[in-house]
Amino acid sequence: MTALICGSIAYDNIMVFHDRFKNHILPDKVHVLSVSFLVPEMRKEFGGCAGNIAYNLKLLGGDPLPMATVGKDFPRYGAWMDECDINRRHVSIIDSEFTAQAFITTDLDANQITAFHPGAMNMSHLNDVTETEGITIGMVSPDGREGMIQHASQFADAGIPFIFDPSQGLPMFDGDDLRRFIDQATWLAVNDYEWELIRDRTGLSESETQEMLSALIITRGAKGSEIHTGGKCIEILAAKPAETADPTGCGDAYRAGLLYGLMNELDWETTG
Repeated sequence: MTALICGSIAYDNIMVFHDRFKNHILPDKVHVLSVSFLVPEMRKEFGGCAGNIAYNLKLLGGDPLPMATVGKDFPRYGAWMDECDINRRHVSIIDSEFTAQAFITTDLDANQITAFHPGAMNMSHLNDVTETEGITIGMVSPDGREGMIQHASQFADAGIPFIFDPSQGLPMFDGDDLRRFIDQATWLAVNDYEWELIRDRTGLSESETQEMLSALIITRGAKGSEIHTGGKCIEILAAKPAETADPTGCGDAYRAGLLYGLMNELDWETTG
């Protein structure tokens, strides 16, 4: 059983500013803002939704197959994927672009300023969901807009059940787009804020959305998650962390767990 995970592969450049942004931004001068922050600490991580989900699914013992478009700076990431034994036959290199990259600066108050360069991710529509032999489940996670629309349609046409995970890609779509995604998908996975946005844009109620899906999964941060299926709500408590650190990627890890549970036909209480 293999999960085809359509989404981004990105480098996360994470920097720490040893002061507070508020000490360097004058409220009455924001209209002429020009600031520079010295960041002595920096680390470069392997990220992106498809990369994160594939890595976590592999840790659980699943068989992930990420589908993404990357740039000319991909070799280092690719070597890491090989070390992790993650199949990258559907990772396409666009030589004229850079791999998607996030530049995240955090201050001492845990405030963040982030810049994101999509790069090759915007070319995700060049990949097609056509080689489907052995694929038992799919996922459409944040990616280039055209690619997300195309891959959802191709999963539906191929009869492959898939999770729609719009996440930070949600602002790219209007109500009609989102209704179409939900109609095509088997499951919808969102956080509580994203769910409110979807309700507002589509005009769909919770019950109407449930009728279109096998399950609606809503994460609520430290409060855990809710799985709405079969006319009932299953509440999943959050695991107690040994240590609270950077929450980046937690949602992707959760989605890997969803894929693993669905692939192995576990009950929702265990899957969540």
